Order: sequence, then C-alpha cells, then structure tokens
Amino acid sequence: MSPEYFMRRAIDLALLGRGRTSPNPMVGCVIEHEGKIIGEGWHKKAGSSHAEVNAFDTVQDKSVLVNANVYVTLEPCSHFGKTPPCSDLIVGKNVNKVFIGCVDSNPIVAKNGIYKLLNAGIEVVTGILEAECQNINVRFNTNHLLGRPYVVLKWAQSADFFIDPRKTKNNSGQVLVSNLQSKVLTHKFRNEEDAILIGTATAHIDNPALNNRNWGGKSPLRVVIDKDLKLPSGLIVLNDEHPTLVLTEKSKENSKNTTYLKLDFKNLIEELLGYLNSIHIQSLFVEGGGKTLQSFIDAELWDEARVYTSDTEFRDGIQAPTIRAATQNEYTIGNNTLSILKR
Repeated sequence: MSPEYFMRRAIDLALLGRGRTSPNPMVGCVIEHEGKIIGEGWHKKAGSSHAEVNAFDTVQDKSVLVNANVYVTLEPCSHFGKTPPCSDLIVGKNVNKVFIGCVDSNPIVAKNGIYKLLNAGIEVVTGILEAECQNINVRFNTNHLLGRPYVVLKWAQSADFFIDPRKTKNNSGQVLVSNLQSKVLTHKFRNEEDAILIGTATAHIDNPALNNRNWGGKSPLRVVIDKDLKLPSGLIVLNDEHPTLVLTEKSKENSKNTTYLKLDFKNLIEELLGYLNSIHIQSLFVEGGGKTLQSFIDAELWDEARVYTSDTEFRDGIQAPTIRAATQNEYTIGNNTLSILKR
C-alpha cells in the first residue's frame, strides 16, 4: 500500500470531527505496520485527546511500534495546551517513520513538531496529499493566516434571481424559496460553523431561530445586526435561550446569553470579523438578507458562497446578491440546484 492510501484513510477520520473541534483543527491519524492498519483515531472535539493519542490507544500490540509508521493529516503539535505535545508522544513511542500531510499554520507549532521528530532521529516525510489535508482545515488556516473567520455566504434564489417576491418587506411572514431537503442540508451547514449572522430586516420579518433543529450537533453563536436597537424583544433570536451577539451603535447591558457589541458601522464587517477572531470564532455563516450578503461580497470579505436556485420564477421582487466567482461544484436537491462558489 502507498503512503497516499493510509493518508486518505487519515483524512476520512479527520472529517468525523467536522463542526466539533473548533478552535482546534480537524486531525486524523493512522498507524501502520507491515502494510496493515494497527491503530487509528481522530480529534473528536476541542479539549479532548488529540488524534495521535486516540490512535496509539487502539494499538493492541505495542511491541511492533518500533517498526510501525504513523500517518497524520497535520503536523503533530509541539506545545502544551489542554493536552501534552503529540510530537513528544510520538517520540516516546520510538516509531519507525512519520508521514505528515501538511504543516500546521499555527505559528506556535509551524514546523516545530517536525523538528522535534527529526531531532529524535525519526524519519519524517511531509506533503502527502498536502492539498487535501490543507483543505479540510480551511477555517483553521484562514483564522491563523488572515486573522479572521472563514466566511460562508448562503442564500436561496428563484430561477430568475430574486430572493423574495415582495419588493418591500412590509408584509410579515417568511417566503420559502428552497425545499425541505435543502432546509435540512442548511441545518447541517449550521452545525459545521461557529457563528451565524443575519441582518435587521431578516430578523424582523422572518423571525428565525438560527439554531440547528434538523441535524444532530451543536448550534452556532447567533449574530444579529440591530444598529439602533429597534428590533422587538419578542423575536426568537433575542429570547436569551442561546448565546447571541447583537451588533449595535448604542450601549445596552448584556443579559444572560445575549451580548451587545457596540461597533463603528462605517467599518462594521471588518470590526465584526476582528472581534469574532478575538473570541476564537473560526467560521461565520451569513444567511442574509440581500443587503447584508452584498455588503460582504462588496467588501471582498468572504471565502465561499452556497446558493440554492429554485425552478420557480418570481418575475419581480428583491433581487438576489450579485457575485462574480467560479462555481466549484453543483448538486441537484429536488427542485433546487445548490451551487458552491469560492473566491
């Protein structure tokens, strides 16, 4: 078996931690001896044992480790955090060789884990399926390399590119464009991100809960724009039952689960992303409405867009955001087409 074979298995394991490891990266680890996997593990959630620890724990015959190879999607950590350094763990096991997918983008670690292994006399091979290994941690990498969360935009539009058949939002009630399957998938997306954002109009008219009801797992931090604090207190997003961040230009005392963040709205997006980065939020899911989504596009502060397009035509209404980007993938979901765009 090639090194790529075992690294691909490590990538599959790493992805099992999707939505649960932030602010840590997703990591998978495989231990191989004479072409057979004798141990494997992944980082299951932040604060718990790392992938390497979990993998070594599953090895039944520890005597063969001296001739075993370790495959890990990300460079083993070299510093003390909530757990001891994994590079020290590997050195202590005196394994034969370590294959690493990609270098850690965290400057505290970057190449230091590799140096520890080399200094201990362990052979290290890097760059095995490097692009794939980097891709599974785009949120972690964006956080460390750009100093902001990874931003995912999401909206649903009609076949003729309207997000709402109403020209104004004076009428209450939510107008559904996407279908039930797309709605469930959106809740899966919510489960995978740290925070979710809507604008004032969307909060007032649609009155969304912004939680994860249709997919197992956590709900993201709710973020709502309310510049002048005019949103009705009875809105679900302000019910104080789930951590919520309200962006405003006015001062208001925080409550149990709701934080009021006073920002300069002339630089709202930049200040928001800076604040989210400071509290270790690695990703932001922006669900709209149209004005809010367009502001991220115009500021070029987004990384990925997920656009549902229905086969229904509205013929008039509020236009969908305008975005110029390459479509990476398209999926058919009932009468919807999901397009994935990246900058």
